Amino acid sequence: MGYLVEPSGRLNLPQSDDAAAVAAVKAAMAERCVWFAPDESAVVDTLADIAEEAAALIIRDGDWIEFGYDDAGDPKWSDQATAFYVAIAPFVRSGIVHIEGEDGSRWSCTYADGQITQQGWNGWDGSIEPFGEPVEPPPPDQL
Repeated sequence: MGYLVEPSGRLNLPQSDDAAAVAAVKAAMAERCVWFAPDESAVVDTLADIAEEAAALIIRDGDWIEFGYDDAGDPKWSDQATAFYVAIAPFVRSGIVHIEGEDGSRWSCTYADGQITQQGWNGWDGSIEPFGEPVEPPPPDQL
């Protein structure tokens, strides 16, 4: 059960900010407890460690983080996934993450100067901005 997603993209998030970003993510995800409880989970010291809880696989390459997904895993979207992408925004200099949902919906998160902007319709919650109100979906040929 859940809404499967396939993220992809690349963000410039300096390695020196990784620990601060993880702390921000843990706090944000704890407020929207679904299945990941930072105080009760295994050690999560890096963004790569915690990314699985946000339906992503991260590989760090210097000051860049590359997003993907694990076919063998269970990359499901939740409010905690949204919280992850919002919480890292202050630490990201630039980049974009594309997300494709199990129903073919596509949306992306663009980062610039510590801000996040969502493009497209989030197929999981029906929003057009992070934690926004649901809106009517676009016609199927525009997903």
